[in-house]
Amino acid sequence: MLTYQDLLAVGKDEKDRMDFIRRAINEHENSEAYQMAVDAELYFRGENPTINRYEKIIYDMQGRAHRDMYTANHKIASSFFGFDVRQEVSYLLGNGVTFQDDATKDKLGKKFDLEIVRAGKYALISGVAFGFWNLDHVDVFKLREFVPLYDEENGALMAGIRFWKVADDKPLRATLYEVDGYTDYIQRSGEDMTVKKEKRSYILHLRSTEADGTEIYDGENYPSFPIVPLKNGEDALSELTGKRNTVDALDLCTSNMVNNVDEGNLIYWVLTNCGGMEDLDDAKFLDKVRTTHIVHAGVEGDEGATAEPHTIEAPFSGTEATIDMLKRKLYEDFQAFDSSAVSAGNQTATAIAASYTPLDLKVDDFEASVTEFILGILALAGIDDEPSYTRSRIINRAEETQTILMGAEYYDDEYITKKLLTINGDADQYDALMERKAEEETERLEEETFPPEVEEETEVTEDAEA
Repeated sequence: MLTYQDLLAVGKDEKDRMDFIRRAINEHENSEAYQMAVDAELYFRGENPTINRYEKIIYDMQGRAHRDMYTANHKIASSFFGFDVRQEVSYLLGNGVTFQDDATKDKLGKKFDLEIVRAGKYALISGVAFGFWNLDHVDVFKLREFVPLYDEENGALMAGIRFWKVADDKPLRATLYEVDGYTDYIQRSGEDMTVKKEKRSYILHLRSTEADGTEIYDGENYPSFPIVPLKNGEDALSELTGKRNTVDALDLCTSNMVNNVDEGNLIYWVLTNCGGMEDLDDAKFLDKVRTTHIVHAGVEGDEGATAEPHTIEAPFSGTEATIDMLKRKLYEDFQAFDSSAVSAGNQTATAIAASYTPLDLKVDDFEASVTEFILGILALAGIDDEPSYTRSRIINRAEETQTILMGAEYYDDEYITKKLLTINGDADQYDALMERKAEEETERLEEETFPPEVEEETEVTEDAEA
């Protein structure tokens, strides 16, 4: 494993640095973490690489193995891993990140919440993701496209290489990020790697003159390395780690059930007193059955020839029970929330909260990692603030609303309004609601202070008219 100290040992010679970049990329792509990230992304998309590589094997009379070309071999993959990752990310980050200062979100860019969701998904899938503070917004890198270079002494991320190809026949692009700037490289097919853009600072200052136009006159860097890792736990392991075999068992069991049903659709014939028939005669017999649906049973001596059809009944009950058991185990292993447990309409708030306990325990650990990641981004942006989150969950709205209103005398109007809006799924409408209420209060006070004038009506009698 190459480290930050290995990069420093290379020196400033660009040829040596490009050799180091190629070596680092090759080592990264051959690492266990990278291979796990590749497979985990397939599981996330609903593809099971283990099942896809699985082939049925049969053995001949001499004990030699052959690929089974005769029986059904359906390969069915579940999407449980993708469901688990999306559930965990949505549960913690579905309502966005909240800060104490409303101006913080504007300083972090319009897509900050979206980028944090992406970083969360990448971290759960691969074990780690990387957020690059790019002047006024966050760019997120996958483990599959970024080689981290950690410090050997304190384990801090001190440099990194982002690499990518838009297609196999296109050039390899690489960017080396260091504390004092970044350098772009390119390697075209059949050519050596070259410098595409020389090292430059992360923050560039521009000036424009009528004579010279726009030019860079100065640059500066951040107080620390501007890429922050978002780790899934202290060990930065994929959420699939330790649970992959259970997912494979479910997919294999489901595939075998379909294969058994497919093979169970076969009908075989038992021919009695037809020992003289050869393979060609058997084929002619089946062709005759398929075309005319008539079987002629001849008589040979005193024993009559008979043909009797039979069907194979696929084993279903045992396999179904196994599949149900594996699904329950997956929910337990992944600590996922099973919505079917609270599908009944009469579930109390206490019962619903208890169903969320495993997911809460898991998300508490992930929340700590996300908070550490966001605090690192805030430090680079020069912002003093702290993040908070509103978790998304199924609730008994009537019971939750009643609980809030029963304690209304102990809360202020802002707290009650926010809680009720959150219960109804309208938390984002708080500011607009407060503005409307303020306008209504202003209008009411104006009416009380300056009541509208009422014109006096004059009664005209007939004598007056005369």
